[in-house]
Amino acid sequence: MTADLKIAVRAADAKGATAPIALNVSELFGLADVFLIVSGSVERNVQAISDEIEDQLNAAGLRTIRREGRESGRWILLDFGDIIVHVFHQEEREFYQLERLWHDCPALEISEMLEGAA
Repeated sequence: MTADLKIAVRAADAKGATAPIALNVSELFGLADVFLIVSGSVERNVQAISDEIEDQLNAAGLRTIRREGRESGRWILLDFGDIIVHVFHQEEREFYQLERLWHDCPALEISEMLEGAA
């Protein structure tokens, strides 16, 4: 999981994602271990971030189980099984406040995953 999460975090960062947070949801959500939540500034940026994450995880052998919201570019959900990625437009992220809904779940340290990323 950590290697796959690192790939996703770096892919998001490469496309300019902001405010990344990874939550360990394994204790409260039986369908995944981690939620990765990132933001994009405009719809095209949100789409580019989600495309890069999906491309990089697929290249690493992780299959996309489900993709939702790609067309609108406001909130894209990518389900890879153990990892579910939420790529939000900044306005949607502020409105839905997913981190607040899952506040009981511990945040994972992702700054180390970005070290050495180009």
